Amino acid sequence: MMDTVVLCGASSYEQKYYFNQDFDSLPQAVKDELHIMCVLYTEDVGGVLTLEFDDKGNLEFKVASDEGDYLFDEIGSVLKIKQYQEEKRELLESLELYYRTFFLGEDTEFDLE
Repeated sequence: MMDTVVLCGASSYEQKYYFNQDFDSLPQAVKDELHIMCVLYTEDVGGVLTLEFDDKGNLEFKVASDEGDYLFDEIGSVLKIKQYQEEKRELLESLELYYRTFFLGEDTEFDLE
């Protein structure tokens, strides 16, 4: 079984953004959008956010916070992720298709009818 693959992430604790260079072939606009999403999340909610692909190619939002971090907004975290999933649905689905095609080697055929 394959572990998850991190696409990108941000930490409010270190005030840093991470982007996996294995995905450097993505268009710059997509990389910029991911950067904005992750950083805004950690600015609004706190903690650490990573976007990770599971072994089936599903893109998941993973959230972590320090145990003693009383400023982390747990409810805000859930709401922000739901907001991203709705507003960025097309982007997130495209990233899953990209990962399944180029990293998992799945044959993705489109019905053009």
